[in-house]
Amino acid sequence: MSVDHYENFPVASVLCPPALRPAVVAIYHFARTADDIADEGELTAAARHEALAAYRADLAAVVQRQAPSTRWTPVFARLAAAIERYALPPVWLHKLLDAFVQDVDNPVYADRGQVLDYCRRSADPVGRLLLHLYGVNDADSLRRADAVCTGLQLANFWQDLGLDASRGRVYLPRDELAAAGITIEDVLARHDSPALRALLRDLCTWAQELLEQGIPLARRVPGRAGWELRLVVQGGLRVLEKIGRMNHATMLSRPKLGAADLPVLLWRAATMRGAR
Repeated sequence: MSVDHYENFPVASVLCPPALRPAVVAIYHFARTADDIADEGELTAAARHEALAAYRADLAAVVQRQAPSTRWTPVFARLAAAIERYALPPVWLHKLLDAFVQDVDNPVYADRGQVLDYCRRSADPVGRLLLHLYGVNDADSLRRADAVCTGLQLANFWQDLGLDASRGRVYLPRDELAAAGITIEDVLARHDSPALRALLRDLCTWAQELLEQGIPLARRVPGRAGWELRLVVQGGLRVLEKIGRMNHATMLSRPKLGAADLPVLLWRAATMRGAR
């Protein structure tokens, strides 16, 4: 299990209910492809915006049960089938696209509120869509799903600090950087420092608290999907644990989860607070 891009949820894993796997795969490929449009290759910002606008037009077409363009046929063929079978709420698919458009513009985030606002588009829609597939829609479950997804997104940010900086991306809140005596230019130049590590420690605690808010949701999602959610939460917490073990030096290297982590994750998922 990884905490990386839209691998923030395990795609069609062995724990995913088999009947739902095609829809989960469809959502994944929709998000993954849009993410690549926003991030990969040598396109200009204007060209990325143009491509994302065309991608959004294809989404609007399949929502209206009309034929999309042939530019991303496999993606929208899968998605159209999932929308028709499960009545996926288009609002969450559009919010994901809003996040990718924001990525192209590459803004500086003034404070935690702005980071959270981004996560409401980049991460939370994934959880909302999955809960829709699982038939879970009560307000408390939705709130806890948002906490899990935002916590995973934050863990991804702090895990990828050096990688994002090398790409010109900074998700660290500007006000907290300033309070620590760190500039955006320091981050983009990949300057490691005790002050930066102390800031990351606080930000990892923030991510951990959000992930822990989502733990009770595992009791509400039935069967294998609930076990999958437990592993997702524990995967995010394990990444944060690894960041702590390396003294929050993710500007210098990126911690990863591997096969050796699986027994730990399985044990923690089985014994986590609130698990049955």
